[in-house]
Amino acid sequence: MTGTATTAVGIDIGGTGIKGALVDLSQGKLLTDRIKVPTPKGAEPDDVLKAVTEVLEKLEVTDADVPLGVAFPAIVKNGRTLSAANVADTWIGFEAEAFFEKGLGRQIHFANDADVAGVAEMRYGAAKDRDGLVLLTTLGTGIGTAMIYKGVLVPNSELGHLHRPGHKKDFEHYAAYSAMEREELEWDAWAERLQQYYSHLEFLFTPDLFVVGGGVSKHADKFLPLLDLETEIVPAVHRNNAGIIGAAALALAGEDSGVSVGEGEDLAGTTAR
Repeated sequence: MTGTATTAVGIDIGGTGIKGALVDLSQGKLLTDRIKVPTPKGAEPDDVLKAVTEVLEKLEVTDADVPLGVAFPAIVKNGRTLSAANVADTWIGFEAEAFFEKGLGRQIHFANDADVAGVAEMRYGAAKDRDGLVLLTTLGTGIGTAMIYKGVLVPNSELGHLHRPGHKKDFEHYAAYSAMEREELEWDAWAERLQQYYSHLEFLFTPDLFVVGGGVSKHADKFLPLLDLETEIVPAVHRNNAGIIGAAALALAGEDSGVSVGEGEDLAGTTAR
């Protein structure tokens, strides 16, 4: 890598699809078409590795000199996955970062998918230049969260798993977008559930800003105006590309290339290592 590099590859591994692109990190934009392949049935490590390799080959960026960041739907600490959301239980307690590095023959930066989406919105999106506490939530199959305080990510917040007072099931089961689809809820009925969730977050954390991501954020006008909160709440800018962009941003910061010292230090501080 040269000191002037401003590009990196981001790979976003999800329960249904694995997406990737080459990213221009001076602007936070994709330089290539987004490549997507299905997540292998069962999502065992070896099969997921093959799918990630396929994405890199289609992108024609298998060169190990190009920084690579990988976002994964699990709690990630010191390169180990400590949970498994919509992937095989084999990932629990698994040395995932070392596994990918060996299998791909290159260094990577490996982090939780909601956390890297938070990094993307902090660097290039709805949370840019915002002070105080920002809570990003991704509404999809589950509820992912990223907690950012004064530009620094507090990793693995997992606030979708907060339990609803007086109920056995957590908020993720009750208020994720999948619950709306599963129970065939109208927008207003789903918004009532979101109201309970965001009011609970508001009570616990008193944030300065909520950012709502995930694919459903493209329909933000159908449910965000129905919420009554003290905290400002806005849709994410990068939606389903946030994982790709955030993973690439963390990879480039890890290489300490193409960003100023201050930016590099801030981004490096957002890792889940």
